[in-house]
Amino acid sequence: MLGALLFLLPIAGTARTWQHEGGTLTLEEPPPERIIALNWAATETLLLLGITPPVGVADKAGYHTWVQEPELPGSVANVGTRVAPSLEAIAELKPDLIVTSTEMAPAAELLERIAPTYVISVYKKDARPFDRAREMLITLGEITGRIDRAEWVLADIEQTLNQQRKRLEQAGITDKPVALVNFMDDRHVRIYAPPNGLFQTALDNLGLTNAWSDPGNYWGGFSAIGLESVADARNSRIVVIEPLVPGLADSLANSPFWTYLPPVQNDEIYRIPAAWPFGGGVYPVKRLAIALTNALIEGGGSDNVRR
Repeated sequence: MLGALLFLLPIAGTARTWQHEGGTLTLEEPPPERIIALNWAATETLLLLGITPPVGVADKAGYHTWVQEPELPGSVANVGTRVAPSLEAIAELKPDLIVTSTEMAPAAELLERIAPTYVISVYKKDARPFDRAREMLITLGEITGRIDRAEWVLADIEQTLNQQRKRLEQAGITDKPVALVNFMDDRHVRIYAPPNGLFQTALDNLGLTNAWSDPGNYWGGFSAIGLESVADARNSRIVVIEPLVPGLADSLANSPFWTYLPPVQNDEIYRIPAAWPFGGGVYPVKRLAIALTNALIEGGGSDNVRR
């Protein structure tokens, strides 16, 4: 009888260990609840898992501008910038887990003194970003005891991509290539390129061809080009991703490179809300897929760069 009772008692000191880019993370039960995210991919992932809110995040204002979804509650504490967070602010919040990336490698030892730290980078050379983002979601799901939620999120994204692809096919608008651009200023854009990048994952799953064929960088999957180079994507639909720079419409109206582009003259300029591909998590793929499908079905216009 005593042996049976002992068998029913919880084992003291139960711990699990995970490998990560900075070494190993070992945590005792119960799962951590006070978590700080030092990049937007980690912030997004925690929100997707229902960790609402994380106890602290880096660059909170930028998240609201560039990432937007999942929505970050206003009550979350800001701990500084993503490249130089405040160790004092982090320590004051008394976290039981910190999530960061290799860009913060010089501070990893200092972070470990504050709380156990998990390190993963979505963008790494020779790695596929969506696979890395998926790994982050699954691992943080395990760490926080929310693996079922992580698997549900991935299934939901797959279902959404399939639905949006069917909508495009039914509308008969998968035949013409798509150029995805962010305006850096009125003369330069980021154009999202194959084969790497979260946005390329969205295009592939939607059955759309990327109008830009030159390879992009491994961090973000884009190329920074002059506006005149967009002319190489003449037989395409041009999709402009927010936010827009002030005064852009007036500048483009006086630009010979822009006004004579066939997509401009054919009213095939589209505008969609911001989605964050630079080290983002899995959610930007879903967000872009929905916004892009809606925009293409609703139709374009030559003045879709006005604020």
